[in-house]
Parts: sequence; structure tokens; C-alpha cells
Amino acid sequence: MSKTIYIGADHAGYEYKEQLKNFLSKQGYEIIDKGNFIFDKDDDYVDFAHAVSKEIKNYPEAKGILLCGNAQGVCIVANKLKGIRAITGFDDIEVKTSRTDDDSNILCLPARIFPLEKIQTFVTIWLETDFSQAERHLRRLNKLKDIEEKLL
Repeated sequence: MSKTIYIGADHAGYEYKEQLKNFLSKQGYEIIDKGNFIFDKDDDYVDFAHAVSKEIKNYPEAKGILLCGNAQGVCIVANKLKGIRAITGFDDIEVKTSRTDDDSNILCLPARIFPLEKIQTFVTIWLETDFSQAERHLRRLNKLKDIEEKLL
């Protein structure tokens, strides 16, 4: 399992991103920050979500974490790229099953909705949960790949 995590956030998630980088580094993860590198209230989540998603597309063993105000914008952008299975994290079970059942590779988090401690819990659950490799889940992922091929 890769210990590389690409991370990005707009202004709404900037503070949490900086704190998550420290939190994850202490756990031995290699963190690659794709921006924003400064707090800029006029930045656009699209730029950072796209930057992280491109990395995950090109390095599928890695994982991605994106933050914005409600997690939806970055998730929409991330899922535009082939091979990306981004999810929004709002619940422990949802976060866990997104890994066991769906092999999600980007976790999108709502910085304006939860305190940092809950965001850290979501991240920990997500990173510590492996894909189940169950036949039914592999079948579904293969169907998803087929759909992606037909769209391109």
C-alpha cells in the first residue's frame, strides 16, 4: 500500500489542509500538497481538485484528499477524470464502505461542516480501510471501467 497522499484545498479548506498535513506526516505518510499554498479567499476549488485528481489518475497507488466548504464542488471536479472514484465524507460508515465496497481513491471533505477532529477521524478510517476485493465489488468496478471507456 502506498503511503503517498496528494492533498488540496480552496480557501474554505485551507486551514484544515495545513493541519491534516501535519497529522498525516506524523503517521508516516508522504504528503504532496497541490495547493492552494496560501490562504486566498478568491481562489477556486476547481484548480486544486483537478491538480490532485490528475496525480491520482497518473499514480493510482496513491490516495487523494480534497477539502472545500461542502465537499461537493471538489468531488464533482475529481470525478470528471477517468479512473477517479471520489466520495464525500459525512459519516464513518459511509467513509469506510466507500473503501471496502467502492475502492474510492479520493476523499472529499466538508471543512465548513465538521470540526477538525471529526475530519481527522474520517481520514483515519478511510486510510486504514482496504478494498474488500469481493467478487461483486470487483464486478461493479469493472463495469465502471467499461462505462468510462465508452465515454472517451
